[in-house]
Amino acid sequence: MLIDFNKIESMTIPGMNNGTGMMSARMYNNDSYRIIPTAIHPGGSIGNHKQESGDDMNYIIRGMGRAICDGIEEELRPGVMHICPKGAEHTIINTGEEDLVMLTIVVKK
Repeated sequence: MLIDFNKIESMTIPGMNNGTGMMSARMYNNDSYRIIPTAIHPGGSIGNHKQESGDDMNYIIRGMGRAICDGIEEELRPGVMHICPKGAEHTIINTGEEDLVMLTIVVKK
């Protein structure tokens, strides 16, 4: 399977899951996967939410941030992956001066 994100329209999303600021994303979504190249812009966050569809894996490409999953806080920086298991609650916050760029993959189960 080939997914060409260049052919998927970019969306700008204000306050995702009651978060703050803005993020941009190109979303691929089917019955098995959700794959989302994402940029959380400076000052932005994805609000705290329960992960319902599957494990949420976020690989950090650029920028700095913080993830909180079920009360455990983790620093986000290039080269690390934050995984929030299905059923857990988490938030992701851009703490830096540039976009927090990540690739999010959810394998639905």
